[in-house]
Amino acid sequence: MSELMQYKCPCCGGSIEFDVGTQKLKCPYCDTEFDVEALKHHDEALKEDTADAMSWEGPRGDSWQESEDIRVYTCQSCGGEIACEATTAATSCPYCGNPVVMTGRLAGELKPDLVVPFKLDKKAAKEGLKRHLKGKRLLPKIFKDENHIDEIKGIYVPFWLFDADADASIRYRATRTRIWSDSRYRYTETSHFALHRAGHLGFMGVPVDGSSKMDNALMESIEPYDLSQAVDFQTAYLAGYLADRYDVSSDDSIPRANERIKTTTEQYFASTISGYSSVVPERSRIRCEGGKVRYALLPVWLLSTSWQGKNYLFAMNGQTGKFVGDLPLDKKAYAIWLSVLTAGLTAASFVVLWLLSML
Repeated sequence: MSELMQYKCPCCGGSIEFDVGTQKLKCPYCDTEFDVEALKHHDEALKEDTADAMSWEGPRGDSWQESEDIRVYTCQSCGGEIACEATTAATSCPYCGNPVVMTGRLAGELKPDLVVPFKLDKKAAKEGLKRHLKGKRLLPKIFKDENHIDEIKGIYVPFWLFDADADASIRYRATRTRIWSDSRYRYTETSHFALHRAGHLGFMGVPVDGSSKMDNALMESIEPYDLSQAVDFQTAYLAGYLADRYDVSSDDSIPRANERIKTTTEQYFASTISGYSSVVPERSRIRCEGGKVRYALLPVWLLSTSWQGKNYLFAMNGQTGKFVGDLPLDKKAYAIWLSVLTAGLTAASFVVLWLLSML
C-alpha cells in the first residue's frame, strides 16, 4: 500500500501547506515559511520507487474489506482512518484536517513530469463565482440570494501534454458572388474557385484530461494554462490540496489529442482565406510527426452549489481565474427576450424587403 507523506513544521510540529500568495510552504500556526526547493529531497526517492507487491494467503483480520476502488490509510497525526479512491494522490484527514500525500500513487511511472502550481486561493474562487453571476439577464434574480456553495475544493487534475509537428494540406471549394441590376433585371454572377492551403505547424503542450471522473468539455472550457510557468514536479506543491493520478492512459488519450490538433489546424488554415462568399473544405490531410507526451498536474477549483433541489457545478482555472459553469434560466425573462428579438428580426426583414423593392 502506498506510503503516506505529511509535511510537518520543524518549529511547532503543525502541518504545513502550499500557500498561493508566497508560492512557498507555510505553517498556519506559527507562520513559518519554507521554500519548495528546500523540501526537494522528499521527492528524490519517488524516482526509484515502485508500487508495493505484497500478498498474504488466508483470512484477513479486519472486517473492512478494500475494494478495487477504495483504499484505507492511517493518519500519522491523529490515527484516524482515511478512506479514498484508488486514484487519489493527495487529500486531507477527515478527522484532523491535516493534508496527506499518497507517495505510491506518484512513484515510478506514475510520477508526473510537471506541475502548474495554484496561483489563486479559495477566496478567489468564491469571488469568481460572484463575478460569474453578474450581468446574467436571464438568471433568476432569487438565485443569487438563495444559491449557496455546498462544496469547494482545489484539485490537481492529471493531464497528458502532447507535443507534435503537423504537416497539413487542405483543399477548399470557394465561390464569389457579384450582384447588379438595371432598369429591367437583377443579375447574379457566381464565380467558382479551387483553393489550396498547405503548411507546417508545431504544437506544444496540447492538453488532454487524464481523469475519467472529470468532464472533458468542462476541463477544456477553462483553458488555456500558461505552461511556461510549469515547474518540475514535487509533492510539496500538493500539500493542502486534493490530487488525482491518471486513470486514462496516454495511449487512450491520443485520439482526443489528434482531434484537437486537427481542429486547430483546420481553423488556422481557414482563417487565412478571405474575400469569398463561401468556402467549403473538400479534402484534408494532416500528418503528425515527432510526437512526444508529458504527464502534468494542472490546478482546478471545483465549486458545487444547490438551488431548488438541483445541483450546479462550476470550475475555475487555478492559475488564470477563468470561470465557467451552467446556470438556471428565468423562463419568464427568456420568453420576453425571445418575443422582443423576434419582433426586431421581423421588423428588420420588412425593411430589407422594402429596400430591395426600391431597386
